Amino acid sequence: MRDRAKELKARASESDGAAHVLAKIDEMPDEDKTLATSFHQLVQEVAPNLVPRTWYGMPAYATSGRSGTLVCFFQSAEKMRTRYNTVGFSDAAFLDDGSMWPTSFALLRWNSTIENKLRALVKRAVS
Repeated sequence: MRDRAKELKARASESDGAAHVLAKIDEMPDEDKTLATSFHQLVQEVAPNLVPRTWYGMPAYATSGRSGTLVCFFQSAEKMRTRYNTVGFSDAAFLDDGSMWPTSFALLRWNSTIENKLRALVKRAVS
């Protein structure tokens, strides 16, 4: 809850968003940090119009503006006490595929195949 209160105050200044995201990534254990950093770089490259910010203490990416809509996020396995990290997409992401489609993906490692899949998802999410 404290993280969320800080995020709402910080949202007024989008320029601080990237610094907050990188600080949260830096707090993660090495394995989570590596994956979060890779995802952060991918989002910055594929969707530079998305603004980095934290969301419940996790790296997230939203449309610009004061009420920026969350599009995608990264959840640390350690913080969430799960066996895998998660990359997720909100309902604002354009991933629709018929009557049912996935919006969250377990992430255990980073390689070129996974990078390409995530690159396509992020690109599609903002199209």
